[in-house]
Amino acid sequence: MTYRLGLTGSIGMGKSTTAGFFRALGVPVWDADAAVHRLYGPGGAAVGPVGAVCPDAVGPDGVDRAALKDWIARDATALKTLEQLVHPLVAQDREAFIAQVRGPLVVLDIPLLFEVGADMDGVLVVTAPPEVQRARVLARPGMEPAHLEQILARQMPDAEKCARADFVIETLDMDTTRKAVQNLVETLEAKQKHA
Repeated sequence: MTYRLGLTGSIGMGKSTTAGFFRALGVPVWDADAAVHRLYGPGGAAVGPVGAVCPDAVGPDGVDRAALKDWIARDATALKTLEQLVHPLVAQDREAFIAQVRGPLVVLDIPLLFEVGADMDGVLVVTAPPEVQRARVLARPGMEPAHLEQILARQMPDAEKCARADFVIETLDMDTTRKAVQNLVETLEAKQKHA
């Protein structure tokens, strides 16, 4: 049986970097954001259902995210409608990925893991102090403080995520984070051998 490790953390906490460390160790990593990108792309499984509820958001290149954002801004029920369509498709993509894994461990990188309630064997939360998080996010091109506040308002608070996690890694520097990932992989793989 493959151990399903959910990887999550608020924006700017180092989730993508941490996922890269797992990949570098040969651990298969499924990425929820990449799955949504595939589902929204030309011929993607979400294109038809999204087009049925918001025809303006679909074109020859698949789903137009800018048009979706406009729809969500205009219609208070849009986000819930969209989530009801897309979350099951994302879950199918995740299960198809897991079915192909033959090793003792798979990492499932899911930004809103606690919010969507995905089923995992264990959850790793990556964290950093609020000032580090803020500096990282505001360094991104086009990111404004008001937009960061909107994102944070939709995410479960970091302290709550850490309290609910099975494992927590602070991502202040690369070497410490890399070592913590390596230790966790060794621990979980050893546990699976004896399971």
